[in-house]
Amino acid sequence: MSTQDQQSTTESLTLVQAVCEGLYGEMERDDDVLVMGEDVGKNGGVFRATDGLYEEFGGDRVIDTPLAESGIVGTAIGMAAYGLRPVTEIQFMGFIYPAFDQIVSHAARLRTRSRGRFSCPMVVRAPYGGGIRAPEHHSESKEAFFVHEPGLKVVVPSTPGDAKGLLASAIRDPDPVIFLEPKLIYRAFREDVSEEPYTTPLGEAAIRREGSDVSVFTWGAMAYRTVEAAEELAGEIDVEVVDLRTLSPLDTDTIVESFKKTGRAAVVHEAPKTGGLAGEISATIQEEALLYQEAPIKRITGFDTPFPLYALEDYYLPEAARIADGIRDVVNF
Repeated sequence: MSTQDQQSTTESLTLVQAVCEGLYGEMERDDDVLVMGEDVGKNGGVFRATDGLYEEFGGDRVIDTPLAESGIVGTAIGMAAYGLRPVTEIQFMGFIYPAFDQIVSHAARLRTRSRGRFSCPMVVRAPYGGGIRAPEHHSESKEAFFVHEPGLKVVVPSTPGDAKGLLASAIRDPDPVIFLEPKLIYRAFREDVSEEPYTTPLGEAAIRREGSDVSVFTWGAMAYRTVEAAEELAGEIDVEVVDLRTLSPLDTDTIVESFKKTGRAAVVHEAPKTGGLAGEISATIQEEALLYQEAPIKRITGFDTPFPLYALEDYYLPEAARIADGIRDVVNF
């Protein structure tokens, strides 16, 4: 359950606007919170996720950096170790690789390396995923890299309300959080969101649609498409859609309880199939609820290829029709 105050006034926001609102609320609440990255200041960010923050909080707290992802994250680690709460922006997830060593070798290990003397309360924000006709390295979905690393939390919102609440929780968390924003749905729809700051707990999945025939586990932009597929199947198959929201720590309890109810499952993600989170989720179900299983678990994913350019982008990404066909395969086994 979100701690959003249901009595507060609301505003209709897109997902990217909710990210900006989440940043604003935390920066207003806590002077130790700062934002840094390429073009996040005067320009307001490549997707305008930091629009207006520079004018409100100034250049000491909204910092335009050089084009150096390793430097951005490395600087933030030092800030976090000494009490600040930096929120770094990597313009696209495909640009995060130069900072990978800083994230996994230092941010994720600082608490254990220092035997608890230091923590690393920082957030690495990155727009991720495909669907916007971007060039190479602009459409990656490599969340599994970071889920594999102990010491990191990995969060992926799929609605404006969750984007604001999850981001606030990520900023307040004492350890590093990778916060992946599905840019395909940055401006796809609006939702009424509380104007007041609030938090949404990390590590808790959300059931977007109740169902009894099959459980479908997903996150990010694919949650939106999976609900669309489930609605298309209404009357034929009763689909339960579980939006995981946090990939590390994974809400195993919700996954297992949903599967016990339906006995069938599919996992939808846009990352390549091999080594993707669908395999981990499937293995968890096998370990925890094998005796409830009625059919093989279906993985509905991207392909084991580099993300394609424009002509094949729609074919690569799971869309509602392909998701619906995969769900039928599970139910009709």
